[in-house]
Amino acid sequence: MSTTPKTLRVNLFEMACVSHIVHGMWRAPGNNRHRIGEMSFWLDIARRAEKAGFDAIFLADVVGVYDRFNGVEAALRLGLQIPNLDPLSLIPAMAAVTERLAFAATFSTTYEPPFAFARRMSTLDLLTGGRVGWNVVTSYLPNAARNFGLTDEIAHDDRYERADEYLEVLYKLWEGSWEDDAIIADAAADIFTDPARVHRTNHSGTHFRVEGPHLVQPTPQRTPVLFQATGSPRGLETAARHAEAIFIGGRTRDEVRAKVAETRAAAASHGRDPNHLKFYVMAGLIAGRTEEEAHAKLERYRKFYSVEGALAHAQAEIDLRAFDRSFTIAQALETSGRAFGNMGRRFGPQQTIGNALDQISKFDEGRFFIAGTSEQIADAVETWLDEDGIDGINLRQYHTFETLDDYAELIVPELRRRGRLPEPARPGETLRHRIFGQDRLPDTHPAAAYRASHQTSRTPETVS
Repeated sequence: MSTTPKTLRVNLFEMACVSHIVHGMWRAPGNNRHRIGEMSFWLDIARRAEKAGFDAIFLADVVGVYDRFNGVEAALRLGLQIPNLDPLSLIPAMAAVTERLAFAATFSTTYEPPFAFARRMSTLDLLTGGRVGWNVVTSYLPNAARNFGLTDEIAHDDRYERADEYLEVLYKLWEGSWEDDAIIADAAADIFTDPARVHRTNHSGTHFRVEGPHLVQPTPQRTPVLFQATGSPRGLETAARHAEAIFIGGRTRDEVRAKVAETRAAAASHGRDPNHLKFYVMAGLIAGRTEEEAHAKLERYRKFYSVEGALAHAQAEIDLRAFDRSFTIAQALETSGRAFGNMGRRFGPQQTIGNALDQISKFDEGRFFIAGTSEQIADAVETWLDEDGIDGINLRQYHTFETLDDYAELIVPELRRRGRLPEPARPGETLRHRIFGQDRLPDTHPAAAYRASHQTSRTPETVS
């Protein structure tokens, strides 16, 4: 039995907006969130994150507005994920000033064609030396659907059916279109690329028709590291088939462990190696040199927290603040004539309005939160690793750059002392190698079936 302690993978959770998760905090003195439109802001974050030893900056994204609660006016007034910059456009700038830091970007499979996305992501993988990952999402905001010419959202399970085919197209482009040795750069023979080693995809499916070939030569990872969150049974099915790094949650240790086991079993049922999966949670760590300092910092943050922002982000059907605190969620929904939706699912029908408001206003509820000293935080992290069975965290930011700097100065040294952080990434190391010890997807992943060396049974068309 190995006595080497399990180490923690850590991403800095970011979004190219003023108010990402902890709403209202942009107003706090010294917070830099208002600078999202400045190049220097992103370069500063990248340099600090690399120095702190993060694996990656993980960039969330949406392609619509949270306009169900108090309309688009509330989102605009609060800076709630609008304005919102394109995360893929930020990566080249941050990569240029770093050598080891990786970047994972969120991109939806629902509204933009796979051929164009494949080209953009391959370009990033090539230019960064393999330091990129993709957070696979299907998009859920009604406004997003209307922004791309639809009258309403595509049904939940239909979005995942589309995502499965989207990924199949990408695998054909990324893994199968170009053979590893296609570029020969033979000046004397006037041949840069050997046409016999480049193949059209000729995909014709339910949602997409893509002739190919892929426009970008082989990249360090071919397919970027695949992240995905699970929640619904259909989402779990797609994650089990495709994702390498999976975001989960849970209120108790047993609940988290059960989700990990369920997902590993589902991956194994698809012929994948269940040990290749890594499990991440979003975590809040508020550190102080003393316990009193940490809790004073927490109280300082709470003074700026916006309950309205939390309700808007939750796509709330009702304004909880308008009801008697003794009402249950079910009573409030019934009184308002609203269906059992986001509020009911988040809090449960029998939870009281007062309890729900208290939970929102604290913004620190949940298993993966702690405010305390570096030793107390390290104790919690060890519990999450050893008892809950997680592999990594997305570090939630409360104050930019205070959260990042506190992690680097207060938390990292203690985790390193305990052997709970991996060695820093090496220049030239791909993100997949950093996390999984190899540059390419394993042979048990479904993408491997589309590699050029396996295409003889698929009778690919050689480019002529």
